[in-house]
Amino acid sequence: MFSKTKPAGAGLAAALVTALTLTLAGCSSDTTAPADARADAGSDAKGAFGPADCRKAKCIALTFDAGPGEDTEHLLDVLKEKKVHATFFLLGKNHVKKYPDTVRRLAAEGHEVGNHTWTHRILTDREPAEIRAELEKTQDAIAEITGKKPRLMRPPQGRTDETVSKISKELGLSEVLWSATAKDYSTTDSALIRKRILDQAGKDGIILLHDIYEGTVPAVPGIIDALKEQGYTFVTVPQLMAPAEPVPGTVYHP
Repeated sequence: MFSKTKPAGAGLAAALVTALTLTLAGCSSDTTAPADARADAGSDAKGAFGPADCRKAKCIALTFDAGPGEDTEHLLDVLKEKKVHATFFLLGKNHVKKYPDTVRRLAAEGHEVGNHTWTHRILTDREPAEIRAELEKTQDAIAEITGKKPRLMRPPQGRTDETVSKISKELGLSEVLWSATAKDYSTTDSALIRKRILDQAGKDGIILLHDIYEGTVPAVPGIIDALKEQGYTFVTVPQLMAPAEPVPGTVYHP
């Protein structure tokens, strides 16, 4: 469905430009920021912390969409070298099914494995049965490989609504949006990708990148090094909201 060097369809390119302003239009679903989830956590909350307590530390989450792809193994080498855990929202058809060993490695090395649907169809344009199938097929495919169903999903193009959230809740999935994107579908310039992310990075932020585009993986080491120099600690999305845990049906939007 996707090319390594070309945009993942005109729809994706157009939507990502305005996704943060369009995402929740008309959506009456529960929406919260990871920082607010932390603040609202009760004394009995059991969310697992990562390398830091993000109530005190300057945390940021690195996330990758639409893989795995042919460059994901190299990305995993980089993350292992940098001692960073990320969150991967995986596509089922032509990705999870094509790269099962990579999916297995993602889980084994401590990265959070999330659901990005089966075919990247826009969920808000689909009937409930189609929405369920897009999510459920990917849940099952990932569980078959890793032994565990994801607890997070990212709707394609960030498009969600009450129906999507209701079905996500029934499947045990929380929805995760983002605060920083490099628009890496539109450029192979790794330096530009790095600059765009650094310009948008902030405490409790969620970075969106794609490990299927030519310029992205080469940009990652510089992004990590620069943000570490600025005092950031990299965590997975669930670790960002710890001690709270992701609540199915909730949309997390930093």
